[in-house]
Amino acid sequence: MPFGPASRLGVSLFDETPPQEWVAGRSNDEIETLILAVYRQVLGNAYVMESERLTVPESQFKRGELSVREFVRAVGKSDLYQSRFADCPRYRFVELNFRHFLGRAPNSYDEMKAHSAILDAGDFDSEIDSYVDSDEYQNVFGENIVPYIRGYKTEAITHMVGFTHTFQLVRGASTSSLKADVAGKSPKLNSLVINATATAVVEPGSTFRNPTGSARTLLGPNASEGGKVYRIEVTGYRAKAFNKISKFRQSNQVYMVSYDKLSQEYQRIHQQGGKIVSITAV
Repeated sequence: MPFGPASRLGVSLFDETPPQEWVAGRSNDEIETLILAVYRQVLGNAYVMESERLTVPESQFKRGELSVREFVRAVGKSDLYQSRFADCPRYRFVELNFRHFLGRAPNSYDEMKAHSAILDAGDFDSEIDSYVDSDEYQNVFGENIVPYIRGYKTEAITHMVGFTHTFQLVRGASTSSLKADVAGKSPKLNSLVINATATAVVEPGSTFRNPTGSARTLLGPNASEGGKVYRIEVTGYRAKAFNKISKFRQSNQVYMVSYDKLSQEYQRIHQQGGKIVSITAV
């Protein structure tokens, strides 16, 4: 696979597909496309059989009685959603809810704890409402846009750790929430979020898990005190932002970055117009 394209991260389809939005005057076929897009996003790209579809909320949506946001809420609160995800361990369920309703990984352990507390109270519906009624959801998707995967973009994730965690939850546009890798229903981000630990970002098709009981210490000449070094591959630099070369040429770069400089480097790369195509442990 050539160096540079977004396909290296499995996000090319997300970039190439514009947000799905309801507007007045949509045809029946266009409304059906919106319904399928909601199922695909909220159910983590899982296949939905005709017999599983929510006929009443669908009818209400087609008649204009439900907005896209309210249809998303109906799918999230349905037995269909519960049957697929509610029996996951607590923090796995929370991290999947972030993927499904906000299109990103949790930004912090505090976020995960807050949602866990809602579930501790035994209130499944309130857990779904906490995403759909959040300021973030309203500001990004509003009433009429179908949620989409956005955790690899700087407007959704403000630090390198969260960026790498997105690729633990989403291994390309063709994978589903529970079939993306061998983890299945086991929590993926619990200890990683607690310790704010960045993870390697590998191209789709490379499936891995953190080995049980092993240290996450990586040694190298540029290692920080923690001994962790990551290799960042970047493409998309333009002449105006990087150096005096033809405006039609793109420059690819590789950086060796210590763990404690990851967030700083992440921000610098995106400020200069670069696109990160892989992050791997040295």
